[in-house]
Amino acid sequence: MAPEVVLVTGVSRFLGGHLAARFAADPNVERVLGVDTVPPSRDLLRRMGRAEFVRADIRNPLIAKIISGAGVDTVVHASVTANPPGPTGRTAMKEMNVIGTMQLLAACQKSPRVRKLVVKSTSAVYGSSSRDPAVFTEDMGPKDLPSSGYAKDAVEVEGYVRGFGRRRPDVAVTTLRFTNFIGPRIDTVLTRYFALPVVPTVLGYDARVQLLHSEDALAVLERAATHDLPGVFNVGGDGVLLLSQAIRRAGRLVLPVPSQAVPTVGRLFRGARLVDFSPDQMRFLNWGRVVDTTLLKREFGFTPRWTTQQAFDDYVSGRGLRPLVDPERVAAVERGVLDVAARFR
Repeated sequence: MAPEVVLVTGVSRFLGGHLAARFAADPNVERVLGVDTVPPSRDLLRRMGRAEFVRADIRNPLIAKIISGAGVDTVVHASVTANPPGPTGRTAMKEMNVIGTMQLLAACQKSPRVRKLVVKSTSAVYGSSSRDPAVFTEDMGPKDLPSSGYAKDAVEVEGYVRGFGRRRPDVAVTTLRFTNFIGPRIDTVLTRYFALPVVPTVLGYDARVQLLHSEDALAVLERAATHDLPGVFNVGGDGVLLLSQAIRRAGRLVLPVPSQAVPTVGRLFRGARLVDFSPDQMRFLNWGRVVDTTLLKREFGFTPRWTTQQAFDDYVSGRGLRPLVDPERVAAVERGVLDVAARFR
């Protein structure tokens, strides 16, 4: 059933704001409410069109009045985030992710009008370890349960969502486990990581990375809200890139770091406000993660437009990243090394 009144959380950020804009452009949606603690940028607010911005904190029980007063029937929870804001960001991030979700679900439970809930989750719930399978399916659990950070938040969020689904079986609940976002317009830890002139990697490891273009992420969220598609779905682009391949495609220089020095390097980058690596993100750079998207294509009815490689190349070209070292010069040096090796052989 098509939604009539939609509420989107996290509209000050790319995903929530642009999703609200999509709903506002849909004539079948009567009203769109965008909720966040801070207003969207002027440009994003303009893009949101007729969507109404409501300055509210989902950690506050007053969110229940907003949902019931507006007669919201569809809630898209897009504010679960891995990007901590400010110096006390990790604490605030956990409160917004976990406490905010609890209050939002309590508000949805109280409202008889709510009939659909879409939750933006993450494939980080599977964790990252040396014991991981080649591909994770939706019915698999992590080999090593995430113990901190965004991944642990997401595990807790999904637990509360499952509890809500049991208490309100009349509500269609869709949980979307996204792989890492990439694209020229979105800002994430990973987009900042690949934009570094010198990219640190863990010596001896070359993680498999599966990515999703931010435009595909918006399309998936929109489809989940406008169709009855309950369930848990992995969402990622086809194919994978090795971390080393991605760095080369971005034209960056690789800095292999011994595993013992990784925490120190992470603190240096965090202190310089370049990239804020959390422990679970560092494990991801060690081991990577790949998910199976069969259910997404077969039952959800969506095939991402961009493959992992295409999404990454669009990010590189859209951001205007230029190689720091001339690729032809690198190729010439490689050929020279191979020629010398052949002579000695």
